Amino acid sequence: MSSRIVAEPESSDTASYLSSIELNSFPSLPTDHHQSPTLGQLLKHVGDVRKEATGDGSETPLHHALDVGDGHAGLGPRSLPFVLSFSNLTYNVKVQRKMNLSALCSRGRNRLGAAAADDTIGEESFFSRTKTLLDDISGEARDGEIMAVMGASGSGKSTLIDALANRIAKGSLKGTVALNGEAMNSRLLKAISAYVMQDDLLFPMLTVEETLMFAAEFRLPRTLSKSKKKMRVQALIDQLGLRNAENTVIGDEGHRGVSGGERRRVSIGIDIIHDPIVLFLDEPTSGLDSTSAFMVVKVLQRIAQTGSIVIMSIHQPSYRILGLLDRMIFLSHGKTVYSGSPTQLPTFFAEFGHPIPENENRTEFALDLIRELEGSPGGTKSLVEFNKSWQSKKHIENSSSNLSPGQSLSLKEAISASISKGKLVSGATNTNTSTSSSSSWMVPTYANPFWIELATLSKRSFTNSRRMPELLAMRLGTVMVTGFLLATVFWHLDNSPKGVQERLGFFAFAMSTTFYTTADALPVFLQERHIFMRETSHNAYRRSSYLISHALVAFPPLIFLSLAFAITTFWAVGLDGGFSGFGFYFAIILASFWAGNSFVTFLSGLVPHVMLGYTIVVAILAYFLLFSGFFINRDRIPAYWIWFHYISLVKYPYEAVLQNEFGDPLKCFVRGVQIFDNTPLGSVPEIMKVKLLKSMSDTLGVNITSTTCLTTGSDLLQQNGVTDLSKWNCFWVTVAWGFLFRILFYFLLVVGSKNKRR
Repeated sequence: MSSRIVAEPESSDTASYLSSIELNSFPSLPTDHHQSPTLGQLLKHVGDVRKEATGDGSETPLHHALDVGDGHAGLGPRSLPFVLSFSNLTYNVKVQRKMNLSALCSRGRNRLGAAAADDTIGEESFFSRTKTLLDDISGEARDGEIMAVMGASGSGKSTLIDALANRIAKGSLKGTVALNGEAMNSRLLKAISAYVMQDDLLFPMLTVEETLMFAAEFRLPRTLSKSKKKMRVQALIDQLGLRNAENTVIGDEGHRGVSGGERRRVSIGIDIIHDPIVLFLDEPTSGLDSTSAFMVVKVLQRIAQTGSIVIMSIHQPSYRILGLLDRMIFLSHGKTVYSGSPTQLPTFFAEFGHPIPENENRTEFALDLIRELEGSPGGTKSLVEFNKSWQSKKHIENSSSNLSPGQSLSLKEAISASISKGKLVSGATNTNTSTSSSSSWMVPTYANPFWIELATLSKRSFTNSRRMPELLAMRLGTVMVTGFLLATVFWHLDNSPKGVQERLGFFAFAMSTTFYTTADALPVFLQERHIFMRETSHNAYRRSSYLISHALVAFPPLIFLSLAFAITTFWAVGLDGGFSGFGFYFAIILASFWAGNSFVTFLSGLVPHVMLGYTIVVAILAYFLLFSGFFINRDRIPAYWIWFHYISLVKYPYEAVLQNEFGDPLKCFVRGVQIFDNTPLGSVPEIMKVKLLKSMSDTLGVNITSTTCLTTGSDLLQQNGVTDLSKWNCFWVTVAWGFLFRILFYFLLVVGSKNKRR
């Protein structure tokens, strides 16, 4: 017996070289007839044959349906059965009631009456009601098959997919979900499954190949060589029909990139890179034309035939897509109105009393009938009840005819055998190291060690940022313009009392500006949030890896910004300290940028929208400046607000630069008659000031001349309440604030990335 690939080409040219390809003619494919080739092997060799036949591998060939086996629908004998069963799934949510005067008046009357209630509404309270999104849903999906969940908008399709994918909190979902009869723990499910979201969440400045390659780096183990990972990516590019767009960036609103259909296929590709056992998809054909949608589902069929369970929601499949589906579940308001094979639809609706016309699309007819029943007084209750009786009758017939599908392998045996066949290339091992009944021992939590995740995440972010140099240019331009304005306004300040006051104003504005200019970090995580949640939901990498790489990528630009601001302002303003003073001035500005960037990053994990985030950032930084000690000294701050002074991020760099400037106890800032500056006596003639000074000397019994130093730098620090910490302690506190906010951001990543409905 030999296995063949039978192609169903869309052109006669392609048929000439794909009609009968012996698998045994490929020496690298398995020769064991009980071992089916993996998806990657099939794609690689089909691609080789295409190139040999066409002589040019640059063009992406048309999509072809591949049937592998000797007359079987799947890939040879079904020796690795996985069965995902679910029973009595029920999910309720609390919905706030919209209250108005008429509703309040009629509420009492409705309680006394016997008005019919909506089937989807359960317990009610005065301010809320309970809405049932899933109501006693049962069924099963098998490897080698595609199960489609269908229904009108709001019927519960996506909710059912989320329930099966363990994306609903345990306490909220009732019922059971089991794989081969065993309940799956979260860690195991993350490793053996993938979830393709409906939205395309991608880095805009990465090419298609780079996007898939980074996904391979995250999901494939480091034991696989770089070349093998690249081969997997190239096979996937051919599989998804993305060869012509291989080197095109994804793009966004400001950068032209791939088309919408290509973006969708890339989104699917990054989630199936590791060849999962269970694949969940939320409307994978959404936004695609008929041909592209058919190609996507055909790809999913091929994935299923390699030993995967494919479960997807789909709104309204075409006639060609319907022929690829193996099982279907129709939902209406969270209830099952049909569950079975597409071929049984005509029989089902004929027995229900609504036969499907001969030339009409079966799914369109079913969906139209369901919508019609939903609008009728009785709703779909009659169809729900008929489905229950029909399912019971089918079960009895199958039992009497011994048509049961047989017993599946235990979960541990099935996963172990599947790994040995080439599935689960995300780093799973079939080495038995435990006698525990749990299957999680077979699959590592993460495919790669921490340092590889860190390097890959950093490389991806650097690559994406490097292709948007305008962002760094705008940041640098903002800092340079601000520095130029400050340098020209506070040009070469002297050491007079007025110069001291001007220095204080310069330092307060400069230090607060460093924090305000870090607000541009706010959109970074807000744009990456859903990508992060998607990738960590299946343990593509550790949250700690993301945290550290996020900081590593953000830090180098801060060095350039700090250096630019320090060079622009230090000598132009005439600050003290020479090169050592400049070094500390640069260091404290860098620490301020670091603390501000970390603070804004922390806030980005709290707020859901950019505009709301900017509002909060500006407000809080204004409060920090108010309590920094510039507008009001620490000694004058009310006791009930003193705590805000100590948590002000601006306080510590402000006090640090003051000590850097006024820390020399021998440097004098007020001499003789300068004591009258900034007072009403400052405008009197110089001779009068000398006489006043002599009179004061006689009164105090101290000789005060026009050259006597009356106020040193230490005195100024004392007057401004800068006595708690040294300048280096202020520096380290500022740095520590940055690390504290990064740690808080990490906790937000852990808590906020559960990605589960409550």
